[in-house]
Amino acid sequence: MNILIIGSGGREHALAWKIAQSPRCEKLYALPGNPGMEEIAECLTGLSIEDNEAVVRMAKEKSIDLAVIGPEVPLMNGLADALEAAGISAFGPSQKAAAIEGSKAFAKDIMKKYGIPTAKYQTFSEAATAKKYIAEEGAPIVVKADGLAAGKGVIVAATLEEALAAVDDIFGGAFGAAGAKVVIEEFMQGEEASLLAFTDGKTALPMLSSQDHKRAYDGDKGPNTGGMGTYAPAPVMTAKMTQEATEKILQPIIAAMAKEGRPFKGCLYAGLMITEEGPKVVEFNARFGDPETQVVLPLLKSDLVEIMLACAEGNLDKQKIEWEDGAAVCVVLASGGYPGKYVKGYPIEGLTAAKEAAMLVFHAGTKRQGAEIVTAGGRVLGVVAKAKDIPSAVNKAYVGVSLIKFKDVHYRHDIAHLAMKKRG
Repeated sequence: MNILIIGSGGREHALAWKIAQSPRCEKLYALPGNPGMEEIAECLTGLSIEDNEAVVRMAKEKSIDLAVIGPEVPLMNGLADALEAAGISAFGPSQKAAAIEGSKAFAKDIMKKYGIPTAKYQTFSEAATAKKYIAEEGAPIVVKADGLAAGKGVIVAATLEEALAAVDDIFGGAFGAAGAKVVIEEFMQGEEASLLAFTDGKTALPMLSSQDHKRAYDGDKGPNTGGMGTYAPAPVMTAKMTQEATEKILQPIIAAMAKEGRPFKGCLYAGLMITEEGPKVVEFNARFGDPETQVVLPLLKSDLVEIMLACAEGNLDKQKIEWEDGAAVCVVLASGGYPGKYVKGYPIEGLTAAKEAAMLVFHAGTKRQGAEIVTAGGRVLGVVAKAKDIPSAVNKAYVGVSLIKFKDVHYRHDIAHLAMKKRG
């Protein structure tokens, strides 16, 4: 099979790495890909992943049998629909189904309608009524821009002042068109976990759980980021908790989407809060998480291409998915200043040494500049280690981190600290 991966980040590098291992994969392409993916895929440049017509045309030229869509924006733009209409199988939801990530208000409304556990909420389209609701509810409280805001449109406000300022920011255009509406939610107490699932629109098969580290600095302090590291499996997601989340959240939302005429095929990401009442939904994403993918896929024993084809063709119920024992840990190496302003173009040293030390190094924000690979984004690399348990994987991952150097490199030193605390 000829397989195409859409995207250029760490998630897509991890997908490419796993897909390349499948006997079904004869030729792998990446659009646009990155320097890390060049070793296993032919990287295609010169067209935008947001230009559906151009992507479909190129996919036909390359005789693509399966297209795997990594990022959310092409999904919201209907790329999966365009590919399917051209007779090319796509792993990823339709535009109508991707609304579960594209609109937080839509996601909350469908959860409320079908009794799927989530935080109490209200949606507002103007500031005055939103502020009145905040004053009535008090703080802490969560304020969200309704649309896609590159992971930055959620403000967990500890005080009323912060919450009111967040409303002004969102309606003031801080997140562009994503801020046309605001969703205000109750603050949920608990521990967060991510549970991704394969789905063909009828069946939902959960992957191993993981836990992301959103805050920029050690001790879960500082601004929110796209993710500074992650580990799998998450101890908080016991077998019993995963079963409960599957029965009360994953399977019901897949059934609900089908009933609403929006069958969801691909990877559904459930961001969960494990509360005293059980798991509740923080948010849904319509694709693989980043950096969760970087730790979940290395533990997947089964053939990823076979699973993806089953999702696209609607026979996932016939698949048995196997996972490795042990754990995986990812430490993200970021540019100094991220998630604020940062400088690009610094040469990266030690990539070969890390690889020789049996690390997986997934490229997230890099580019080739002459003979060198240089920094080209906020999150630059994900250093991943597998081991028999989380502490061993943590130690191994930080050995890999110590081998890689670039100017002003920034990373957290406490990835998986909640899991380590539980063991202690």
